[in-house]
Amino acid sequence: MLKPYLVVEWNDTETDAKGWLVVHNFVKGYTGGGTRMHPTVTKEEVERLAEAMAYKYVACECGTTGGCKAGIAYDYKAPDAYAVLRRFLLAMMPYIDIGVSLGSDLGTKYEDILKVFNEFGIDIPLTKSMKKNPDVLQGMKDFDELLTKRIDGLLLNDAVTGYGVAFSADEAWRFKNGRAGARVVIQGFGCVGASCALKLSQLGYKVVGISDANLLVTCDEGLDIQKLIDHKNVYGEMDPNHFETHYTVRPNTEWLDVDCDILIPSALEDVINKSNADRVQASLLVEAANIPVSAEGDEMIKRRGIDVVNDFVANLGAIRFYDAVIFGLVKPTPDAVINDIEKLCRKNTRRLFVEAKKQKKYQREIAHKIFKPAINDLLEYKEPTEAEVVQK
Repeated sequence: MLKPYLVVEWNDTETDAKGWLVVHNFVKGYTGGGTRMHPTVTKEEVERLAEAMAYKYVACECGTTGGCKAGIAYDYKAPDAYAVLRRFLLAMMPYIDIGVSLGSDLGTKYEDILKVFNEFGIDIPLTKSMKKNPDVLQGMKDFDELLTKRIDGLLLNDAVTGYGVAFSADEAWRFKNGRAGARVVIQGFGCVGASCALKLSQLGYKVVGISDANLLVTCDEGLDIQKLIDHKNVYGEMDPNHFETHYTVRPNTEWLDVDCDILIPSALEDVINKSNADRVQASLLVEAANIPVSAEGDEMIKRRGIDVVNDFVANLGAIRFYDAVIFGLVKPTPDAVINDIEKLCRKNTRRLFVEAKKQKKYQREIAHKIFKPAINDLLEYKEPTEAEVVQK
């Protein structure tokens, strides 16, 4: 693991909450990443997540943004969770105001983060030169408008990452010449897990198991994903009162025991580790969550010959959405955004598997080579000259 460029530690004065802002690298003075809140968050975890973000921005074909992450060790279900989040963001405001762009992640909502930003007259964090760029300012307006749009009944921002994971899974399964109607198990049913399940069902896959913080529900014939989404609560948890009678409810600790072809962890880090990696039954692992496999668990997955679409290849949808709209790479419409994410996720996944097969190496090893981020670049973003545009 490379050392992060900057680590800022925060201690709440009103609770026992503790938090960290980690900037792995800057690109042209800009860096971006989510803010997670969970009782188990540690500094080391946030550092690993920031590094993954740096790789993700390279996979995102982004030449304007480095990788960062923020994490708060606190219960996101606590009554004062928003107040804790607000105090953390206030403490980080000097960094946010100059181009450290923090978004949402596990346990936080983007609308809550924007609410705090708006208190300080900040819409979306930008560098000083970006704030003077009319094209970027228009991109900000377009992005704000798209945050209100829906696709397949989901808010666009809630769909982009999960849809990208589904496209990556589908491309990898096609590369493996997998059978139609493959069986999928998803761990985690927040925005990413739910939207991933929905898109995979639309693509013809059979989602036979989903686990959340409370339970695991399975069905050999496939779960009704739309109905599960329609009745989940604000924490992404399923409501058993709306399960079909032929569904089986089991402890959520048994999610690795469900027979499946494709396994998609979509929640916390290190959920697959040395204690349970031998229980993985799928032949394809697609990482919707960031760093869901520990180093020891990964060695076991590699030895067992299980194929992997790693996190920063599969789950880049949200940051591609942001960058593509802010910097005018796509038309500001929901369909254009989703089509752009599908194209990129499929291209990166295909490249990953082709190179792994050619070099006879594990996919994760290949990913860390071809998507390696540059060292810190602290130069401000500047508009290209006419000559540079023509040359490009």
